Amino acid sequence: MDILFKTDKLAKRCNNTGLRLKECGEQRAKLIGRRLDQLHAAVVLQDLWNAPGRCHELKEDRDGELTLDLDGPYRLVFEVADDPVPRKADGGLDWTGVTAVRILGMENTHE
Repeated sequence: MDILFKTDKLAKRCNNTGLRLKECGEQRAKLIGRRLDQLHAAVVLQDLWNAPGRCHELKEDRDGELTLDLDGPYRLVFEVADDPVPRKADGGLDWTGVTAVRILGMENTHE
């Protein structure tokens, strides 16, 4: 899977282990690294369907965004970066066609 980032600052924060530790704490920093490794190892998004760290689509005002669990209420938030976005006949996201994602951030999506 190709991984892009919303900003260069976010890419640096996610890809630099020391910076992740400093800004996120040990547990979340490890989980961010693990989730990025899972994304890199996946061929398509469907490969994460049953992987640890529950991957799911958000709804309503966050439609088009997906998350992977981190610690507590925190999630790694991303969107599909394929252009065009792969869709099923019913208009839903076709997870088997997603080969690129863009990381948007790490946040508590329940606030």
